Amino acid sequence: MAGLPAYLFRRLQSVMNAAARLIYGLRHSDHISDTLVSLHWLRAQESVWFKTAVLMYKATHGTAPAYLSQLVRVTDLPGRRSLRSARTNRLLVPSVKLSTILNSLPDNVISGPSLSTFCQRLKTFLYQTSFPDIITDPW
Repeated sequence: MAGLPAYLFRRLQSVMNAAARLIYGLRHSDHISDTLVSLHWLRAQESVWFKTAVLMYKATHGTAPAYLSQLVRVTDLPGRRSLRSARTNRLLVPSVKLSTILNSLPDNVISGPSLSTFCQRLKTFLYQTSFPDIITDPW
């Protein structure tokens, strides 16, 4: 679902909001952000970002299927040892822009030592981005 037009994300978000209202028995006029946070649901766009970033993390750390790992290249290449980018976990940007999702994340999220730490930091970052008035900074 990465790369969907905004109007399709709005429709998907509308379905998610309706499901949250159904779970909590809310009216259509009730505010939904607190409900999404209490359900630990990311918004539709951030949910797609989360899934894509986790897949990219797995691909760069060798835990994704081989056909995906072959498509992902880290900037740490033999001829680039002296560059600052060689010390980061940034990805080379291919013609498809999916690597920009992982490259746009803060270093403290990307540098998670394990998949569970990465997922925790990523979800916290996306919650803070999606619900800035409700979620406070844990770091």
